[in-house]
Amino acid sequence: MKERDEKPLFVRGPSLGARMLLLATASLALMVLDYRNNHLQSIRNALSVVVYPIRVAVDLPFSATRWAGENLRNRTALIAENESLRETELDARARLQRLAAVEAENARLRALLESSAKVADRVLVSEIMSVDLDRFHHRILIDKGTRNGAYRGQALLSADGIVGQITRAELLTSEAILISDPSHALPVEINRNGLRAIAVGSGDLTRLSLPFLPNNADVEVGDLLVSSGLGGSFPAGYPVGVIRSVERDPGEPFATVTAEPVAALNRTREVLLVWSGAPPVGDQDADSQRLAEGPP
Repeated sequence: MKERDEKPLFVRGPSLGARMLLLATASLALMVLDYRNNHLQSIRNALSVVVYPIRVAVDLPFSATRWAGENLRNRTALIAENESLRETELDARARLQRLAAVEAENARLRALLESSAKVADRVLVSEIMSVDLDRFHHRILIDKGTRNGAYRGQALLSADGIVGQITRAELLTSEAILISDPSHALPVEINRNGLRAIAVGSGDLTRLSLPFLPNNADVEVGDLLVSSGLGGSFPAGYPVGVIRSVERDPGEPFATVTAEPVAALNRTREVLLVWSGAPPVGDQDADSQRLAEGPP
């Protein structure tokens, strides 16, 4: 049998104290070298790269918790802020709509005041309460009545021209007929040459008819019609309409002449009551009576 080499069970080496001293000496040497010459900087950089994922993994739960909490708080704050801004916007839009309406109303009133400044007669601003635009009746109801001095046959103006006249005056309100009513007739004259005519309503808010002008009458497209003052209901010199078409048929005695009212009859909100003289007392003329009673 071959002899086997027997090894000792315990190999004696440096003592524990010697090892600790050696490690401490090496650590001090490394610290001194790193402090003076910065030899371990590259090692620290490499170790930081290796350790970085571990740091991120350890900090991930805390970072995720903080991120979720901040997002939740921000989302709640944004929802509340958006709701507040939405309410503010709606309120602002409503106010702007009202301001736009007030601005338009102020513009109309300024136009009426400027118009009344040009009128030598006494005037009063009245608001239209209701409109009846039946095919055969163009009537309005205004918020001024006999308590304010309104009377039957009184002329109504807008900022642009003649609108109509009162047919029935009550204590607080009055009913008026528009110049576009088929039963209404208004004495006018052509401003360019003074030619007199009668403007009759056609049932169309944008058209008046002048049925009694002969073919040889001096009338042209674009001529301005003003009230002639005849009949006493309308004061003289107020704009009524503009001639839009003139058709002459040699076989007919009268020309077919139409005019467009200068007053915006379908958009007027306020009118002026005009006192051009003393209101009529007692019986009125046949024309005013016919206007008050309406068409047969």
